[in-house]
Amino acid sequence: QVQLVESGGGLVQSGGSLRLSCATSGFVFRRNAMSWYRQAPGKEREWVAAISSAGTNTNYADSVKGRFTISRDNAKTTVYLQMNSLKPEDTAVYYCKVTQWNHDYWGQGTQVTVSS
Repeated sequence: QVQLVESGGGLVQSGGSLRLSCATSGFVFRRNAMSWYRQAPGKEREWVAAISSAGTNTNYADSVKGRFTISRDNAKTTVYLQMNSLKPEDTAVYYCKVTQWNHDYWGQGTQVTVSS
């Protein structure tokens, strides 16, 4: 059974930093790309960042490029999102995602709130 559990969210002032974690189980982590998404109140869920299975390739949404860094530890089956220079518009619930057999699996999300 695929399980994704996000943690590390919280309340931070503008310009601050947070590191999100997504602990996984139930699938072969090292063989799968992983992604982070976010959903702000009243908005559609949007893609934030992705990382290849080996961690050698990463991609970012323009809105977070240069501020966020996605990484992974295949030994710990965990993916991370380091968020620096946070802005109020980064306020959202953050989710990690994996796709298995054409089905998307999501965690429960972790709330990030950035105060101005």
